[in-house]
Amino acid sequence: MQFRTKISISKSDNPIDYNSKMVSLGSCFAVNMAEKLDYFKFQNTCNPFGILFHPLAIEKMIDFAVSNKLFTEEDVFFYNERWHSFDVHSDWSNSNNEELIANLNAIVQSTEQQIKEATHIIITYGTSWVYRNVESNAVVANCHKVPQKQFSKEILSVEIIENSIKNTVDLIQRVNPKANIVFTVSPVRHLKDGFVENQVSKANLISALHSSSFQLPTSSYFPSFEIMMDELRDYRFYAEDMIHPNQVAIDYIWERFSETSISEESFSIMKEVETIQKGLQHRPFNPDSESHQQFLSKLQDKMAKIQKQFPEIQF
Repeated sequence: MQFRTKISISKSDNPIDYNSKMVSLGSCFAVNMAEKLDYFKFQNTCNPFGILFHPLAIEKMIDFAVSNKLFTEEDVFFYNERWHSFDVHSDWSNSNNEELIANLNAIVQSTEQQIKEATHIIITYGTSWVYRNVESNAVVANCHKVPQKQFSKEILSVEIIENSIKNTVDLIQRVNPKANIVFTVSPVRHLKDGFVENQVSKANLISALHSSSFQLPTSSYFPSFEIMMDELRDYRFYAEDMIHPNQVAIDYIWERFSETSISEESFSIMKEVETIQKGLQHRPFNPDSESHQQFLSKLQDKMAKIQKQFPEIQF
């Protein structure tokens, strides 16, 4: 795909390869990129606490993991027949409060280990807009459809975001000083906040990232938002809701990420993995035919060859 405007992106000094271990945290777009990493069988953990949109939410959960803090009954509440935590996504909500607390504390422990072992941590910020619980005065990660009157809405300043980024980096480096941290801003527009308000929100994130992360040798910035806005500046790259990038856009941003952030030595393995993935998705007309059995046998040989070189890869 050729474009008149193409953003210049420096190649990573510490590229991802098949020995890398990654943790991806952040907004919906973090999930899109994590799905690509999973498809090509890189070692990656995505959003152990669920989708988190703003810097303070991500910072808080990294703090829980790194400091091995535990969730207690004070951190959960009952609403609409389920128990929730304002600090995590509703995917973790549970009809039993003890199970919810136990599950969250298990995630804290596993995430701590994943951050300690990670070679790369990819953080995707989605918005500067946050909701503050009126009763506790705490900024929440998820409102869980609790009535709007229980929250006040505010936008994080560049200074607050910058401090949050620094705190996040410090927390990671406390347990893993060698981890490479890749920051990016989600290209998904939060138009429920308003068109102008969305632009201000993204601008605050970008301004904060460029004033802090570039000062750190282990941190880098990947321009997901800028690629969507300036290289893919056409509605044919959006899904039906005209907000989320469609598959063509996701594939293109992944291509740009691959060429700048993944080692060249990994490309040949990625091609082999993709061949296997397409083979596994193949649906034959006659599953019992000799030709299909030969096809499956060759596919198994390819999988065994890859797994002998990289035992972590599972199909």
